[in-house]
This record gives sequence, structure tokens and C-alpha cells, in this order.
Amino acid sequence: MSLSIAKSILPGGVVEIAPRGEIDVDTAYEVREAVVGLLAKGRPPRIELNMRLVSFIDSVGISAMVAGFQTAEVSGVKLVVTEPSRFVHRQLWVTGLLGLFGAPEPYFSGAVATPEAQLPGA
Repeated sequence: MSLSIAKSILPGGVVEIAPRGEIDVDTAYEVREAVVGLLAKGRPPRIELNMRLVSFIDSVGISAMVAGFQTAEVSGVKLVVTEPSRFVHRQLWVTGLLGLFGAPEPYFSGAVATPEAQLPGA
């Protein structure tokens, strides 16, 4: 499977980078280049790496994410991961890097964000 990367501007000038597909030894450089290319054009207040549509990531892909984080940090820009797929969430948790990227909750397709459910009798 290949990788495609969409970029969009969110409210407040936050930039979202949304990869889709597999981030592995053949495609990892594209994630890092997306961050570096964005920072070469300016300094957004934050970069959100939306990982909802990433079906696979290997150690090279995770290394590219860390490199992107470090590049953003040196530039004074915060990079966080949003909506990681369950696979990505698990890989970040196993490697101890979940906190580095803002400790995002995994994305569950079809889930609706709701306030805490009221327990009967509470």
C-alpha cells in the first residue's frame, strides 16, 4: 500500500498533516519531509499529525515522526499526534513515545464523542 499526505489549515492557524496508508521504510521520509517543508514556509502555532487513516507504522516510520517532532521543537513549534488509529496508538504506547506526542486517545471509527455517561443511581 502507498502513502498519501493531506495538509489543511485549522482554526487558529494550526496546520494538520494527515497521512493515509502505511508508514514504513519505503514511505517514512514523506512524513518527515511534510513537517520540514511546512516549517520551511512558516511557523504555525502547532502542527497536528492526524494518524486516523494510518493502517501500519514500523520503526522507521516512528523514527520519522520523532525526527519531525524534534525539527518542529527546534523551530519553536509544537507537534502533536491526533486521532491515532488503534495500531498507531499501540505502537506509540509500546515504544514509550505516546507522551511525547501529547498522549492522544486512539481513534475508534464510528465512535461518537460524548460526555461521560451517567451511571444509573449516580
